[in-house]
Amino acid sequence: MFKKKDVFFETLQNMADTLVTAAETFAKGVEDLSNVSAFVKEMKDLEHKCDGFTHTIITELNKTFITPIEREDIMSLTTALDDVLDGMEASASRFEMYQMFERDEIVVQFADVLKRSTYEIQKAIRLLSQKKLLAIREYSIKLNDLENEGDALLRSGVKALFANIKDPIDLIKRKEIYERLEQTTDSCEDVADMLETIVMRNS
Repeated sequence: MFKKKDVFFETLQNMADTLVTAAETFAKGVEDLSNVSAFVKEMKDLEHKCDGFTHTIITELNKTFITPIEREDIMSLTTALDDVLDGMEASASRFEMYQMFERDEIVVQFADVLKRSTYEIQKAIRLLSQKKLLAIREYSIKLNDLENEGDALLRSGVKALFANIKDPIDLIKRKEIYERLEQTTDSCEDVADMLETIVMRNS
């Protein structure tokens, strides 16, 4: 069904690998916010790299007559992967914009959820490249579970903010970052949903 060295699956694999690098960079960055500018720049560079892969896929779609799976599915999966990195980069940029240099335990836990989510995405995309479609379901289920972890983390984090933070500005900043990170776990689940669609259409 798929060509061996298909440019689409190769580029999607590159995107998934970049997501893993970005999630690991994000997790390391939020553990120690002593050099926020360098952390933000690193995340921005990875986001640009991912944008480059998106551009490659769009270019190839425009010049390829027969694609290995539906064009819309390739584009939707590409967009979903790009959204995950955009969410992490946007969250990282908030630490510099809001001048937040203290470690936040909820953010660290979100970073761990995102890191584990990108590992599942990477494995699922590798299976897609290898045409092992039915095996992808296992990773889609894990991504759904991780998104539930993100939901629970947002609820407990916001509850703790209102219980413990007296400065309303600080509360607003932290709540916005928590919500943005939870939206990024939603984006990981969107990748899982898109993969499920591809499995159903091509099995």
